[in-house]
Amino acid sequence: MPDQPSDPRVSELLALDRQHVWHPYGPMPGRQEPLVVESAAGVRLRVAGHGELVDGMSSWWSAIHGYRHPVLDEAARGQLDRMSHVMFGGLTHEPAVRLAERLVDMSPDGLEHVFLADSGSVSVEVALKMCLQYWRSLGRPEKHRMLTWRGGYHGDTWQPMSVCDPEGGMHGLWAGVLPRQLFADAPPAAYEESYAEHLRDMIGRHAHELAAVVVEPVVQGAGGMRFHSPAYLRVLREACDAHDVLLVFDEIATGFGRTGTLFAAEQALVTPDVMCVGKALTGGYMTMAATLCTPRVADGISRGEVPVLAHGPTFMGNPLAAAVACASIDLLLGQDWQAEVKRIETGLRDGLAGAAELPGVTDVRVLGAIGVVQLDHEIDMAAATRAAVAEGVWLRPFRDLVYTMPPYVTGDEDLARIGRAVRAAAREG
Repeated sequence: MPDQPSDPRVSELLALDRQHVWHPYGPMPGRQEPLVVESAAGVRLRVAGHGELVDGMSSWWSAIHGYRHPVLDEAARGQLDRMSHVMFGGLTHEPAVRLAERLVDMSPDGLEHVFLADSGSVSVEVALKMCLQYWRSLGRPEKHRMLTWRGGYHGDTWQPMSVCDPEGGMHGLWAGVLPRQLFADAPPAAYEESYAEHLRDMIGRHAHELAAVVVEPVVQGAGGMRFHSPAYLRVLREACDAHDVLLVFDEIATGFGRTGTLFAAEQALVTPDVMCVGKALTGGYMTMAATLCTPRVADGISRGEVPVLAHGPTFMGNPLAAAVACASIDLLLGQDWQAEVKRIETGLRDGLAGAAELPGVTDVRVLGAIGVVQLDHEIDMAAATRAAVAEGVWLRPFRDLVYTMPPYVTGDEDLARIGRAVRAAAREG
């Protein structure tokens, strides 16, 4: 990591951080010092000792409008004047109702019911619980397994870990104690009929025990940043319908325009039975997610011996998050977001064009506001981060990847800067 500043206040913060704070995907105490962010505005993070860095990560893909956006700030302030939170059990409020309405209106046709969760991983937990309870309610408890394809990532809580890649993913430690799910081969980038037949065959052979198929549509995120043909989603929809299996799309990373359509499912013109959204839902302002389902799923659960979905996070439907989410959706839909995402796609293609010639680079791929450089070796995260920071950009490489998912408001000059930083990180990592 970059050298840390000599400011005594920052040094104290870092010492306390090392002593008490457990960072994501890290040991305790940490082995690398994090950068100290003092403020953020637009697409820039003000970092102690390093000035301003262009955020090439949208704070893990969520801050699509950048930071301190006046519309979102005003939505938060306005809601604070009314109430920041109230329990959702037995009560309701306008921000949550309006948010559910917006999500139903903008999502693929047929998704009519919305369960508001407090994180993306929890929304996947809820989705899988919905599918399992649906079949139990219909008197078919033997349909209790999930099928997915390799290379996926769906979160770090219990059930979502079970449908992450069991070998290449982060959760191999839990083999033998997680629910045993079924895994198809990883989807090829282009459509191949042989692979489509592989999916049909697996669903058909295991339909008697399958509750659902769960996948990330078009883009696999933290499992490897792979892209695949939308045609595979149609194959899944048809096979699930033919064999009486539910279909779940995890759109936590891909939702709200990231791939060039509002939801990746639109590229296949299919509707899943259950869909998860999160990350950009609130424009990156605070944590919130949602699980949407069709009337078929909701009605099936309601007909069971236990006719309720027994799940209720304390901060479910949080008014402050819901109000900001409504404002973020309105802000997105009130502009030509498709043109902005296309502009970013063009800028990333231009900026990463030279990366293919770098030593160790095996692939360069761009889709919508996503740019990826893949290496033939495990990245040296410290060296790659230093190289990106030296170019004035914040990136978070992992495994064999240097990638960027910038805010949609990133200007062309900053896109060019991000391209230089990705190339530098790939070269030095």
